[in-house]
Order: sequence, then C-alpha cells, then structure tokens
Amino acid sequence: MILFNSSTYRPFLLTGFPGLEASHPMTSILFYALYIIALLGNSIILVVIWVEPSLHAPMYLFLSMLAASDLGLCASTLPTLLKVFWFTVPEIQFDACLTQMFFIHVFSLMESGILLAMAFDRFVAISNPLRYTTILTNDTIVKTGVGLLIRAVAVTFPAPFLLKQLKFCETKVLSHSYCLHPDIIKLSCSDHHINSIYGLIIILITFGLDSLFILLSYLKILIIVLGIASQEEQFKALNTCVSHICAVLLVYVPMLGVSIIHRFGKHIPAVVHIIMGYVYLLVPPVLNPVVYCIKTREISTRILGILLKM
Repeated sequence: MILFNSSTYRPFLLTGFPGLEASHPMTSILFYALYIIALLGNSIILVVIWVEPSLHAPMYLFLSMLAASDLGLCASTLPTLLKVFWFTVPEIQFDACLTQMFFIHVFSLMESGILLAMAFDRFVAISNPLRYTTILTNDTIVKTGVGLLIRAVAVTFPAPFLLKQLKFCETKVLSHSYCLHPDIIKLSCSDHHINSIYGLIIILITFGLDSLFILLSYLKILIIVLGIASQEEQFKALNTCVSHICAVLLVYVPMLGVSIIHRFGKHIPAVVHIIMGYVYLLVPPVLNPVVYCIKTREISTRILGILLKM
C-alpha cells in the first residue's frame, strides 16, 4: 500500500451523492436556495439588532452572536459544496481541507457555547428579572462572546497539527462535500488513536458539558415557573424560552442523529449518512432566523417596519 505524508499528499476528493452525479446540478439549486435563506435571514437579524437601539438587550445581543456564528458556518461550507455540485470539481488541497475543517468546528463550537449563554440569559431573566440588566451588562456579554471564541479556537487549534503527523494511503475520498475531523481521520493508514481520543475529549468538554448545563438551566427555570401562582404568568415566562428551546433542538437533535448513525448505522446506506451530514450543518443556520422571526415579536415587528419603509 502506498503511503503519503501531509507534505507530499495529493488533493483529497470531496463527495456529493455517489451514483447521482447526473442530478448534482439540480441538487445544487436546492442547496443554493437554502444557503440564500440562511445568509439573508441571519444577515437581516444582525442588521435589525444593530440599527434598533431598543434591541440592544442581552437576549438580542446573544441572538446576534448566534446569527454571526451561523453565517460563519455557511461561509465555511458553501464554497466547496457549490464547487462539487455546481462545477463538478471535487479536488481540495490538504492544507485547504484542514483550514476549512478548522473553521467549521470553530463555528460549531461557538454555536453550542452561545446556546449555553442564551440558556443562562433566560434563567437570569426569569429568576431575577429586577437585576437582569445589571447582571448581564454589555461588558459582560462582550466578555462572554470573546471567551466563547477563545474556547472554540483553543480546543480546535491542535487538530490541524495533529492531522499533519498522520500518514495517508491512496484512498483519499472524503464522505462529504466539506472537510470534517472524523472524516479525515478515516483516510489515515497510520495510527490515529491520539486524534480519535482528542476528538472525543473535545466533544465531551464542549458539546457534552454545554448540553448538560443547558438542561440544568431549564430544569431550574421549570422549577421557578411552577412556583408562580398565576397560570397566565407561567405561560408568559415559558413563552420567552420557546425560541431558544427550538434553537437548541435544531442544533442538538441533528448532531445526536449524526452521532448515532455514525456509531451504530454501519449497515445504513451511505446516502443517509451524507444527508444527515447536510442536515446537521444546514438546518440550524436556515431555520434559526425563521424561528426567531416568527416567535419573537420585537424582531418581526422591526423587520416588517424596515420592509414597509423600503
């Protein structure tokens, strides 16, 4: 078997839908439409929050961070996806693949961390509404955003350098139209236990802990809400959490589905793995703006006002 190290390795080959290459141009139209919705939706949320002083509250500032991370995720995957489906150019250089992988995982980790921050925001708003703005000041929110960015970069930074130590064999076909850490590891013909263990640890200390703390936050919120005497006030308090709960489900349900299929779905057709990969990366950026525009009256009202002025 011929081995290549990272310095001499030939380009990786990205994959669309194997066996359905003839339909890739039509499929690219669907992906293009989804990316347009994601880019426009998240950009509109960012602009509306930026230009409306009344939306410079903690909840909306965290939402703007979520929109920014969704935009970053779209920008990281769109070039290679369109290159594969639209122009039928599957090759990607090794270093370019590592760069894309780095940004995809950074923005994914940012999204998870921001959802945790938003859960804390809802907990403070319901448990201590009188001190809400004094606890979550603009300075605190900025520091939180910077801290989440530093965490995402710090835990992802070693990945490209660890992958460069691996040897790769002739098989160089990736499973998706973008580069992911587990997918690259599979192509290695040398011992990659360190990379696998590293990936597992990163998932546990980021997504694992984030999801646990989000769950604990909502358990505390539920306890507080059930202690409220009026059912109308209970409904009002829980209604402020609906958008965030939807955003959490949009991120973690596809992620859980991908993990389960990857771990236990060895006999599932490859196309299912591919579709779930796209669902994991595309559903949150596409639907998060839709959910917040529908469920958050302040945002929908501001957007409608701007459209009417146009």
